[in-house]
Amino acid sequence: MKPNCLSESSLSLINSLKSQVLVLDGAMGTMIQRLDLNDADSRLEGVTPERTDLRGCNDVLVLTAPEKIKSIHCEYLKAGARIIETDTFNANSISLADYGLSHLVHEINSAAVAVAKDAIKECGVTAWVAGSVGPGSHSLSLATDIEAGTPVTWDTIESAAYEQISALIGAGIDVLLLETCFDALNTKATIHAALRAMDDLCRKVPVMISATLTQSGRTLSGQTLEAFIATISHANPLSVGLNCGFGAEDLAPYIEILDKAPFAVSLHPNAGLPDTLGNYTETPEKMAETLRPLLKEGKLNIVGGCCGTTPAHIAAIAAAAADASPRTIPEKEMKMVLAGLETLTPGAFVKIGERCNVAGSRKFLRLIKEGADAEAIGIAATQVRAGADIVDINMDDPMLDAGAKMNSFVTLTGAEPDIAKVPLMIDTSDWSVAVEALKRVQGKPVVNSISLKEGADTMLAKARTLRRMGAAVVVMAFDEQGQADTFERKTEVCGRAYSLLTEDGFPPEDIIFDPNILAVATGIEEHNDYAKDFIRAAGWIRANLPGAHVSGGLSNLSFSFRGNNYVREAMHALFLRHAVAEGMDMAIVNPSTLLDPDTIPEELANAIDDVLLNRHGNATNRLIETAHRIKEAEAASKPSDKPCDEKNNDKTPDTGEQIEEMVVRGHSDSIEKLLDTYLNETGSAFAVVDGPLMNGMNRVGDLFGAGKMFLPQVVRSAKVMKHAVAHLTPAIEAERSSGGSASAGRLVIATVKGDVHDIGKNIVGVIMNCNGYEVTDLGVMVPPEQILDTAEECGADFIGLSGLITPSLEEMRTVARMMEERAMTIPLLVGGAAASDIHTAVKIAPLYSGPVIYTRDAAALPGIVQKFAAESSRAEAFAQLLELQKQKRDSYADACAAMPLDRARALRHIFDNSKKACAPRHPGEHTFDIPVAEVRTLINWRAFFSAWKLEASFASVAETGGCDHCRDQWLASTPQEHRTKALEALRLFSDADKFIGQLCKHGATVKGKIVFAEAKSSGDDIILNANGTTITIPTLRQQKAGQDNRETLALADFVSDKGDDHAALFAVTTAGSVDAEVKRLGDTGDSYMALVGQSVADRLAEAATEWLHREVRVNLWGYSAEASDANPDNLLRHYYPGTRPAIGYPSLPDQSLIFETDRLLDYESCGITVTENGAMIPAASTTGIMIGYSGSRYFLVGAIDDSQKKDYSRRRGMATDAIKKFLP
Repeated sequence: MKPNCLSESSLSLINSLKSQVLVLDGAMGTMIQRLDLNDADSRLEGVTPERTDLRGCNDVLVLTAPEKIKSIHCEYLKAGARIIETDTFNANSISLADYGLSHLVHEINSAAVAVAKDAIKECGVTAWVAGSVGPGSHSLSLATDIEAGTPVTWDTIESAAYEQISALIGAGIDVLLLETCFDALNTKATIHAALRAMDDLCRKVPVMISATLTQSGRTLSGQTLEAFIATISHANPLSVGLNCGFGAEDLAPYIEILDKAPFAVSLHPNAGLPDTLGNYTETPEKMAETLRPLLKEGKLNIVGGCCGTTPAHIAAIAAAAADASPRTIPEKEMKMVLAGLETLTPGAFVKIGERCNVAGSRKFLRLIKEGADAEAIGIAATQVRAGADIVDINMDDPMLDAGAKMNSFVTLTGAEPDIAKVPLMIDTSDWSVAVEALKRVQGKPVVNSISLKEGADTMLAKARTLRRMGAAVVVMAFDEQGQADTFERKTEVCGRAYSLLTEDGFPPEDIIFDPNILAVATGIEEHNDYAKDFIRAAGWIRANLPGAHVSGGLSNLSFSFRGNNYVREAMHALFLRHAVAEGMDMAIVNPSTLLDPDTIPEELANAIDDVLLNRHGNATNRLIETAHRIKEAEAASKPSDKPCDEKNNDKTPDTGEQIEEMVVRGHSDSIEKLLDTYLNETGSAFAVVDGPLMNGMNRVGDLFGAGKMFLPQVVRSAKVMKHAVAHLTPAIEAERSSGGSASAGRLVIATVKGDVHDIGKNIVGVIMNCNGYEVTDLGVMVPPEQILDTAEECGADFIGLSGLITPSLEEMRTVARMMEERAMTIPLLVGGAAASDIHTAVKIAPLYSGPVIYTRDAAALPGIVQKFAAESSRAEAFAQLLELQKQKRDSYADACAAMPLDRARALRHIFDNSKKACAPRHPGEHTFDIPVAEVRTLINWRAFFSAWKLEASFASVAETGGCDHCRDQWLASTPQEHRTKALEALRLFSDADKFIGQLCKHGATVKGKIVFAEAKSSGDDIILNANGTTITIPTLRQQKAGQDNRETLALADFVSDKGDDHAALFAVTTAGSVDAEVKRLGDTGDSYMALVGQSVADRLAEAATEWLHREVRVNLWGYSAEASDANPDNLLRHYYPGTRPAIGYPSLPDQSLIFETDRLLDYESCGITVTENGAMIPAASTTGIMIGYSGSRYFLVGAIDDSQKKDYSRRRGMATDAIKKFLP
């Protein structure tokens, strides 16, 4: 193999993506948990430490129990997986150090690859090994506002990743998988390590990158998915995708974002969301059905499973993917995309805010020298609010430690969401400062600058570093001869630099040329063409250097007129008008002072243009004379650098309100004065803390819980809280009768034994520390004895437990049980992904007589703890907690309780023969082609909007018909607070209505089929006979306890047991013209309209079923006297006799019954294909049974007990285990 080339196996993987959807394996951790391993399984004599508890360290099992790991690989391979992940998710030195195993990184990773390769060989299939690299438990971005500094830096993460990835590549992986990425800064460090390892080992390996999202649709560190993709695109990954966090249903909407990426798309979701007890319960069939539309639409290249998925899930997914065509990977566009928390794609003119530059702003320099970080950050925030698309940061001053100041300021911007949303420009002449700053930027920034001044080799070496660290670059028009100052020199230097960079592999779209904006009107003749030459050079660059951008610093241009601000601003505005017209698409400016060139007096504008374009020999003198005649008072006023309040309330907020607002906004400027004022007003420091400070933190918790704040904002608010408490400490101490410390309390926190996940715990530590609590963090995998001993030794007021994996729930129970045994009374806080309020109330709280409090998120914790810490509110808070938990236990017990089956059957509905329907007028079999035009009035638009996550009430828009004026009136009648969503609903309805109109225009139809059958009930079974074929439909009976005075229903109750009754089986499908049109929309690549079409198809199938049911009731069966043209609203509300329960729905939940009804309906004759799990293709199809009994009604079977499941499986003729997956 040639140096730094892909292996044949890696090439075959890449080629396979072009022809098929590749299946990734499922959860390794889930399968390991099923093995029920003990501590001995994780030990190897002479290798693993004797006194360390290694349970939970799955990675070491490749050394201590390799055959068991290989068996898991084999199960997934046999299920259809063709990419299997090594058991190395946490096999890096940082994570392994928790177990004392950091010296085994190379051995564990090498062994893991060997085990995976052995499994492939043993199974005899073509498959590939993916080296799994997890994100670790530390976040570089979320720790940005911790004063003590994050314990892990870019360098430590990069070093640990390099060691792990080198071992994986050296052992022969086919592809590298960076998965569960929640912080793009961590991911960039890992990418950098991977590229370095490939170089050192002279072997290239394709890289898959998979992110995980929070409920806000962003990464944990606050980035949008688009911004994350932009940030990691420099890795040129084989694929980008999503895993973990959610199930397939919740992740599916984000595929539309991934679909735009010029890489393969992967998706390996969890098996749904954990239930209240922390278990993943989504069935393989449900997961495959959710993924099927994405596969059918050609949206995926790689698909698999994450937490909770098993070989059964992968088998179902593989079956769904077998016939799917892979997504066509789009060509990469030559388009720059920068990123902060959000993306920036230069299109219109890009404003780069200039005021955070110590060389250009005396105020900013003063603030940086004085260490007034909050005010300095305020300048950056003001720039963004004024319209800056990028924030330029420059700390180059001989009296400053530029590196330290740059690192500190860049870090602070990451904790300020108003700034962090936009990309940064790292502006420095010191190369080491630029590199260190990049290690602190989460998104894709710009570095300003590099040049040919030190020669081509130096420039290219710097460019390679920037490319590997994921940055775009400003290239100054300098070379070995010096600064380019003429058009000829500017184009020569820029053209040469462009050729060198692009030939070396630097993306042309990430190059920004600065051809040097130089001062004009200096009185020196050689300077007269400076502006004109720049403008011409900008046009030449855009015309001759494809993809490249043009920028420059405007302030140099008007240096000769310093002191006359209006003239300077007018010069900048007119210069930009000319330069932008030629192709300049960026500039370093003060967005607060940009003038509209059309507002400049004509005489001044002409004088400035004469100078800029060098139209007259005396242009400079003329401009000087004109400037003197124009008074600055006549000029438009400009905004200042002072941050403006976003609210313009008539009422001036009182002192407490101001303090509260500063906590919420995370600003501490001048808060000391407000605190002192409020302290004087109330006379109590505790009143300040318990009042406006805690009110602010409670609001922060509410906003975070509502998805309106991100973690960096929460941490920033917590820091303001800490600053305020520190200021009040002397007063607090004076108030304490005991003269104790100013601590709000002591908190001991730990991740429980066997669990190594600690990101959430760490965030809790930061926030509680910032709220004045003394926090003792015991780390991860902490035995219960150590937790309790520590709490007793330090006199803790609270104990906090965290856990991510399901077994951690039992460890939390152990801690609670031991607290009770020790007669402790302090509150126990539990949290983490594994925990829930239901589990806490049902399983943990009963074990401990003290408060056991479930905490959903860190931001809300200070407010919760405050209630239990304060004597005035402790008793009431505990009483409320006990009552709430009792209600949850009661409701849980009620939900799970079931009356005995015999008792339920005794309460069956008694069939009333007088309500039995007559014999059908037209028995036998009937088929229909139902025109779409005929059923469109029966569409349930409430269900349509609900499917699109919009309020069902917006269905009233359908009543406007095709009248544009009526729709405008409908929108205008919507309350203002709902207007934005209403407009979205209106647009969606218009698109759906347009699609239906097209279907009607082409005469599209929906197919329907009816088969009448003689019917008889026998116990809980319905026996149907038609055309000499008899089938049995077993039904389920309600068993919910607590309804002894009400009927417990089964569908069989609505059929006579005399043998003189009838029923009709039905099938409705959009197979044919409707389905073909939906597929056509998908083939056009218009994914939005394809989704609209599919949604409409679903509603048309339901509407046609309603139409067919009416046709049966009124004409074919003839038991109903209703008018055939009855009000459609009455039909949708089921104002008619009889029911039509569908298979798989609440009263007939067993989807496998479709195989029985197929014997009479013959679905294939309707154009319906039935899958092995009973699903119908097309998905917009319905089937079930029509019952004419006027006493029948719709109902929910609900939960049933094991006795009915066994009875049902006997009647169904299937094994209990086989039927369970179909039952509620």
